[in-house]
Amino acid sequence: MKISTSKTELQSALQKLSKATPTRSTLPILTSVLFDAQESGTVLRTTDLEIAIVVSLPASLEEPGSCAIPIQPLVEITNALPETRITFSVDGSNKVKMSTEVGEYDLSGKPSEEFPALPDVDNRKAAGIKGSILREIIHTNLFAVSQDELKPSLTGVLFRFGENILTAVSTDGHRLVRYIRNDYESKEFQGDVVIPKKFLNMISNIIPAEETIQVWMGDSHMTLSIGSDTYFTRIIDERFPDYESVIPKENDKTVTANRESLLSGVKRVSIFSNRSTHQIALNIQEGKALLTTEDPERASKAKEELDVELSGEAVTVGYNANYLKDVLSHIGTEDIRIELKSSISAGLFFPETQEKDSELTMLLMPIRLSD
Repeated sequence: MKISTSKTELQSALQKLSKATPTRSTLPILTSVLFDAQESGTVLRTTDLEIAIVVSLPASLEEPGSCAIPIQPLVEITNALPETRITFSVDGSNKVKMSTEVGEYDLSGKPSEEFPALPDVDNRKAAGIKGSILREIIHTNLFAVSQDELKPSLTGVLFRFGENILTAVSTDGHRLVRYIRNDYESKEFQGDVVIPKKFLNMISNIIPAEETIQVWMGDSHMTLSIGSDTYFTRIIDERFPDYESVIPKENDKTVTANRESLLSGVKRVSIFSNRSTHQIALNIQEGKALLTTEDPERASKAKEELDVELSGEAVTVGYNANYLKDVLSHIGTEDIRIELKSSISAGLFFPETQEKDSELTMLLMPIRLSD
């Protein structure tokens, strides 16, 4: 194999590819990037067996071939080089020579046959999501994804593709987010897919907002195309819980509050809460809400009062302050609406005004208040 490319092009490709390179692995080949140079073009590939990334590299081809090259020294030398042309020459024993205007660098590669094959994407069906909607789904849902590996279905976000509706749901058992888009049009695929948090977190900063992202669903993998790059992820093959059954339908108390005022108050009061439970109480009455907390272990307590509007009877409810801050931080409107029933039932949080063609619901479970 012999190709040449620019330092900038290689550096850009390696930055993308490093996201699917494990820092430690029982398979040493996974710490390499596969170079595959053919007449049709040069592509680079990395994988951690859960995620695979394929990037096209603009390069001049002198001799076709392929080789797996350790990615870490490649990243380090590319970052340290000035802008220059880089030529890769690989011999029959996978010895790699990098030639530049400032020097030559030798590496030991590995046979391309040892590198894991791409996931089988036969029988795949297509779907499309606007980049701006996918980014909003990721931003809105990711904080509520569970980290409990004993409940695999909760370690990702459920995407429910309907004919004219797209629903995204995440929950960790304490918090739940349901985000619905009514302006979605199905292509071929309809059904449920649970996509791992790691993959969604990885692509969140590279999704172009103005483009429609092409997505294909296979039997065990999802493929996503962004520009000339392709991303594969394993789908979580577990049934997502019946989330609709836990969203209360009979909450008869409605609270309207300024989101920033409530969030700021919770942040200040929670400083004095118990470090284990993070418990704070909301005593909601007509016209006002009293935020309180007390930690006998540290002899600390705090209280604040803020203006709210209440429709229904007064109620006192306790929450984990960290969970409450997460919910309030991920609603984007100036005012929020909270629907409650009792001190032991789930509370629902909504934007005061839903965005066009979308519906956002957040659920937060209360905690029993200490006497």
